[in-house]
Amino acid sequence: MSTTTTRKEWKLTELAEEAGVSPRTVRYYVQRGLLPAPPFKGPDTVYGEEHLLRLKAIRALQAKFLPLDAIQVELARLSPDELKALGEADPATPTPPAPAPEPVLPRGPAKAEASVSPSDGVTSWRRWELAPGLELHLADTADAKTRALAERVRALIQESQER
Repeated sequence: MSTTTTRKEWKLTELAEEAGVSPRTVRYYVQRGLLPAPPFKGPDTVYGEEHLLRLKAIRALQAKFLPLDAIQVELARLSPDELKALGEADPATPTPPAPAPEPVLPRGPAKAEASVSPSDGVTSWRRWELAPGLELHLADTADAKTRALAERVRALIQESQER
């Protein structure tokens, strides 16, 4: 996949190759609303720079293990400059580590949420009892990758309990 390009328009197969996905994937993303539909011109239909930037951003978010629904939400909230920065970021560059967790709250009856007021700006935590003796705590300020990871862990636990 080329990281530099001076082209402004691509045919479907060219766009897919440039973004490192299949043409079928591009069509699927258009159908799902992750990509805007290009102006239809039959065999002369072309995709623009926005399509390429969005495809690269989708790939970057998928590298963070976000599901397509979460990616769609992220794409909708990003400005064009943020979208470009995300798409151009090197996926091999590791995400900076999260700050050290706050001390554990005193134990009490199980709750869905507990509020704290630490000096680092974290204002509340979500707490789930996944299984007897196993809890998951997630700060409301956690980044999208961490939130997605927490949801995957919860889903895995739920699936294992349903079996």
